[in-house]
Amino acid sequence: MMGGEPVLRLENIRKRYGKNEVLKGIDLSVFHHEVIALIGASGSGKSTLLKCVNLLENIDDGQIFLSGEDISDPRVDEDKIRGKIGIVFQNYNLFPHITVLDNVTLASKKVLKIPKAQAEEKGMELLSRIGIAQKAKVYPDQLSGGQQQRVALVRAIASNPEILLLDEITSALDPQLVGEVLDLVRELKEAQTTILMATHEMSFAKSVADEIVFLENGVVAEKGPPSQIFDHPEKQSTKDFLARLKA
Repeated sequence: MMGGEPVLRLENIRKRYGKNEVLKGIDLSVFHHEVIALIGASGSGKSTLLKCVNLLENIDDGQIFLSGEDISDPRVDEDKIRGKIGIVFQNYNLFPHITVLDNVTLASKKVLKIPKAQAEEKGMELLSRIGIAQKAKVYPDQLSGGQQQRVALVRAIASNPEILLLDEITSALDPQLVGEVLDLVRELKEAQTTILMATHEMSFAKSVADEIVFLENGVVAEKGPPSQIFDHPEKQSTKDFLARLKA
């Protein structure tokens, strides 16, 4: 646990679809420069939780605070809040009809009102960092899946978000492309980016996360540092989940 005000604080978050309660009172804090990994079986609530944080889903109960501001208040400007949060989904979600550079700079120009030349200079710098500056003027469908996902990551950080949300970002990739995307996430961690990620890559979570949060049936079943969760889990449900992964 780190000191100071958390970047993100979730209090008693509940979300249901009809009679199915997907999130059943989630409490969670993410502090500056911290990487939190959400793990758990499909249907445990990981993706739903990230969508609630980004205001893509309305919560049924609880509060979400971003840098102390209650962003779950229905009166907030959702677009303004989303401008402070970067999010990357498993299926890239790049805009197919605009170039790679335009994808990267869109939020900076439209939401943050950064001048085009300044936004594009920053965009080219970021594309150079991930080794695909030469692809700036092509369209997303001319890139490999790994390249598209790296562009999606760069797009998410181009506007200097307060927190970066990653939702199973390697699950749609061929195995040989997974490493290059995870290496970029490692770089973001080294650059002190605050990250909340849902992942099924356990060895990666163990190596980069400061805290592991195991979700089961919409509740936090166990959380703690990677060494505790992976090597000495306290709850039987955590042990069972990890054993199933090794089977």
